[in-house]
Amino acid sequence: MFLLQSYGVGPWANKTAMQIDFDIVKFDVNSQSRHLTTHTSHQSISFYRAYVKRAVDFVLILVGLPIILPLMILSALLVARDGYNPIYTQWRVGKNGKRFRFYKFRTMVPNADAVLESYLATNPSARAEWDRDQKLKNDPRIIPMGHFMRKTSLDELPQLLNVLLGDMALVGPRPMMVEQQIMYEGDAYYELRPGLTGLWQISDRNDCGFRDRVKYDDVYNDIASFPIDMAVIIRTFRVVVRGTGY
Repeated sequence: MFLLQSYGVGPWANKTAMQIDFDIVKFDVNSQSRHLTTHTSHQSISFYRAYVKRAVDFVLILVGLPIILPLMILSALLVARDGYNPIYTQWRVGKNGKRFRFYKFRTMVPNADAVLESYLATNPSARAEWDRDQKLKNDPRIIPMGHFMRKTSLDELPQLLNVLLGDMALVGPRPMMVEQQIMYEGDAYYELRPGLTGLWQISDRNDCGFRDRVKYDDVYNDIASFPIDMAVIIRTFRVVVRGTGY
């Protein structure tokens, strides 16, 4: 069995290794070098990304519709019960830097930007957390059902429409906000369609700073393949059950 070993990434920077029991890939990542060993050639990776990956996304969404649709209806009703428009849209950055309209179930108050700035202006520790991670553990913008939606990742389901439209993929980098581009020190993100899930999303991401995402994106850009995507999707269900998101 091969192990996914990531050195010097986020909270594991001072540990020997972060190990994930993928059966199909082994790689080491640090600030100096990367060694990659896979069962897939670069040619097969390119073929998969060019011709197969999007078709697989369509098939998986169609197969999952009997489960997905009831969950989406339930999620919309839960948000609407709190008196809010269930659907939230925002501009995000996609492949080749193209911007697209990103869909989520609402988990924050409508005036979230103003609430955030007011909160950060009076809370230096929260400002430092936001500047480092681009998220807050105790976020004042979250609506009553928002914490549940985020823990269960139900708020992400509308992004399936983005996948069908071709703006996103089921597996890829975490969709980046426009204002976050200045913080992103890498190129791999712009070579991929953002993903509903991905290597960073299935990591212990709550302990990982925003800039560490670059390493996950670089690695996925090198190893994207059908087996890897299936392994990530399967692992995503475990993350959802554990409820590690916020």
